Amino acid sequence: MSNGFISAAYVVAALLFIFSLAGLSKQETAKQGNLFGMIGMAIALLTTIFDPRVSNVFIIIVAMVIGSGIGLRLANKVEMTQMPELVAILHSFVGLAAVLVGFNSYFDAGHQIIITSVQQVAMNIHLTEIFLGIFIGAVTFTGSIVAFGKLRGSISSSALMLPNRHKMNLAAGVVSIILMIVFVQNGGSNLPLFLMTAIALVFGWHLVASIGGADMPVVVSMLNSYSGWAAAAAGFMLSNDLLIITGALVGSSGAILSYIMCKAMNRSFVSVIAGGFGTDVIIDEDKDYGEHIEVQAEAVADLLRSAKSVVIAPGYGMAVAQAQYPVYEMTQQLINKGIKVRFAIHPVAGRLPGHMNVLLAEAKVPYDIVLGMDEINDDFPETDVVLVIGANDTVNPAANDDPNSPIAGMPVLEVWNAKEVIVFKRSMSTGYAGVQNPLFFKDNTQMLFGDAKETTEQIFRAL
Repeated sequence: MSNGFISAAYVVAALLFIFSLAGLSKQETAKQGNLFGMIGMAIALLTTIFDPRVSNVFIIIVAMVIGSGIGLRLANKVEMTQMPELVAILHSFVGLAAVLVGFNSYFDAGHQIIITSVQQVAMNIHLTEIFLGIFIGAVTFTGSIVAFGKLRGSISSSALMLPNRHKMNLAAGVVSIILMIVFVQNGGSNLPLFLMTAIALVFGWHLVASIGGADMPVVVSMLNSYSGWAAAAAGFMLSNDLLIITGALVGSSGAILSYIMCKAMNRSFVSVIAGGFGTDVIIDEDKDYGEHIEVQAEAVADLLRSAKSVVIAPGYGMAVAQAQYPVYEMTQQLINKGIKVRFAIHPVAGRLPGHMNVLLAEAKVPYDIVLGMDEINDDFPETDVVLVIGANDTVNPAANDDPNSPIAGMPVLEVWNAKEVIVFKRSMSTGYAGVQNPLFFKDNTQMLFGDAKETTEQIFRAL
């Protein structure tokens, strides 16, 4: 296979990856976008395998078969509610791959050989690529493992509050820069590289451990960006143009997504890295919010039956209860009765950007009735009933009304403006931000306690 053919195939694969991202920007074209991505990846893999410069093809194919078997098993086994943690652990694999590629490139090059000034500049650039690639990969690796543990529940979702944590992060960054200068000036030496790797691994762990659970959607997209830059760094080390392009696409799109998530929470990226919602806030547990009103499923069914307009605001609680299927059945029943039903999706609902949209699509909820926060917020005053299913912080009026609240200024679904609000919850506990929700105590709000799937099924049967 000629170099020209390989370059042409890589260009086609890169274009398909771009088309994939464009397709994934809309629900209606997401399936097509996934298909473009799969075809592009198949072209990239086959082209790389048949590259004359690649040896030990048999070992590569065996590794691909084993990896494909594991991937297929995970794809069939993992529930949609577990997708955020799966994405996090996959990011760790990308980071680990970048670390291994970096060390391979380092040991494969002859760093101590006397060379010309031009070769010296090229070698310094290559050593810098190796150092940065390993650093980004190591941070991504341990950070993604911590994110996986938090999302899975095996690690506490609360922020790790070590003394002087910001100074420790800053010191890790400064020391790493100094080690890079020493590493390059010495033409590549083991001690600075190994020391930086150890620092980066600890830094990645501490960076994500210090971020609270409320910021996990941003963390996932942030790690997605890191994994992209790690892949791009590996591309530079391997002189692989397609890997550079693909890594840049993933890195930049992850960064943009992180910005969108931060904007949706009225947070800066730096404040997310500094720690999670409510980490420095003392909650006034003695504050009197009034009494909440409890309601039963049959009464909710009566309320829905007499409504003309209904909005459903889902949250991660719906995903945990796997209530999306009975919610779809209830939605169809209401539509058949001539009631206008729509879904209101907050940008950070769930543990992963777009998580609620995917769950609803899996349950066959039509795309045209699933609306974003900005599209539906103005419609709540004309809405008869809002069903808040498993959401908490994303519907908290304290974001608008309480300037001292840790979520003050965060854009939220203004469900309290509807005529009636029904909140599906297991208890009166707070959300990830650790802040009480005054919505639960408003005169037009009623609490429906219990498992969201069971209570939704009860409403459906009553309808």
